Amino acid sequence: MSSSITEILYVSRDVAWLPWAVQYFFLIGLSVCLFLLSLPGLLLGRSDWGAVGRLALLGALVCGASAPVALLADLHQPGRFLNFYLHPQWGSWMAWGAFFIPLYLAGLFAYAYAALRPAFAAEAGRGGALAPLRRLLGGGALPGLLRAGAALAVLGGALVMLYTGAEVMVVKARPLWNTPVLPLQFLATAMVGALGLLLVLNRTLGEGDMGVEARLNALLAKALLAVLALGGVWLALGLTGLSPRHARALAEVSGSASWGLTALWAVAATLVPLGLALGRPAGSGWITGLIALHSAWMFRWTVFIGGQEVPKTGAGFYQYHLPLGPEGLMGIIGTAGLWLVILLALTTLLPWSDSRNHANGWKG
Repeated sequence: MSSSITEILYVSRDVAWLPWAVQYFFLIGLSVCLFLLSLPGLLLGRSDWGAVGRLALLGALVCGASAPVALLADLHQPGRFLNFYLHPQWGSWMAWGAFFIPLYLAGLFAYAYAALRPAFAAEAGRGGALAPLRRLLGGGALPGLLRAGAALAVLGGALVMLYTGAEVMVVKARPLWNTPVLPLQFLATAMVGALGLLLVLNRTLGEGDMGVEARLNALLAKALLAVLALGGVWLALGLTGLSPRHARALAEVSGSASWGLTALWAVAATLVPLGLALGRPAGSGWITGLIALHSAWMFRWTVFIGGQEVPKTGAGFYQYHLPLGPEGLMGIIGTAGLWLVILLALTTLLPWSDSRNHANGWKG
């Protein structure tokens, strides 16, 4: 009687979703939430939201314009994006996203143009090298276009947030991703990042108004509480065993020291800005804003890159080392550089500070 030994080898695989994907999910989430935060001041005309609305629109435009570039880079060949239209796979959330993104951006740009048109006309009267361009873009108010663009952007933004969460959630092979809580976590952390960016913009491009900062910190505290609540729901489902997929996801990472440190970081990155926002709402905008941005970005990094380090089969974890080239560190720096270039272009075309914009006829 002979016996045999069967040896099973597991091969470490490269990550399929690169840091480009982290950049895209981060930027598009910020853009949608910033657009929503601009509505009270620019669409509804609330004077107490005027400064917030202007800065939120600026952030929404910069993030919305740079996000698709990161998405195209993640596809490796920009021409692949055309396949979503030439050969649509209607059972894929990613394929639906190819239609939702242009829908949102079309609404955002129409809404922004209608909101900015009077300011362009007023600024053209000041003269300067950019006066002809401002005169071309400027004109009277277009309330109909403002409302239509806002409605289209609200619809497109809701669909974008739905698909970005759903296309990750549906991956059953990764229990860490396969949770209905994930789309809500993406939304809550995107709002945290959007409010963080507004706090930073208020200190850099705005008037540094402490009243505005206090209002933003109050909203940030609510968003952080939502993040804590959603994290508590995910953890409870795993610990109690009410959801087998959550229990399996928790079991996969519970014995890892690095994941333990990640959990401690996540709690600290939530509680520290929460404490500052509640205890010192005016005067802490720099630190709460920067930590909020960091928290939103690192959540996506942990979900995408950290999630791919957990093997679908086998024991242990894959080791990901950030490359220095365009698919790693240089790609992250390049996306940040593109974001900064778009910001500089928009702030050159128009002043965004509170006092100047009141003179330019901004709504609110």
